[in-house]
Amino acid sequence: MLWSVWWAWIGGAIALVILEILAPGYVFLGFAIGASAVGILLALGISLSLPVMLVILGAVALVSWLGLRKFFGVRKGQTKVWDTDINEM
Repeated sequence: MLWSVWWAWIGGAIALVILEILAPGYVFLGFAIGASAVGILLALGISLSLPVMLVILGAVALVSWLGLRKFFGVRKGQTKVWDTDINEM
């Protein structure tokens, strides 16, 4: 099947990175990191079932998203304050 081929996961990761460039927010980048982790595991010859691959994808994506949010996200004490409303003009 296609999900058991390493290059399909790496190709999906590249597509998600391109999507992240077009719509930034570190959401797709987390999934790209997870997909590349699964692709690397498959390239190393580790045989996994689809549910296990999806759990690895989700776990790595969650951890990477939390790390990216902590590293690049809003710092403590920073908030966005709106002084005007677009409808008041």
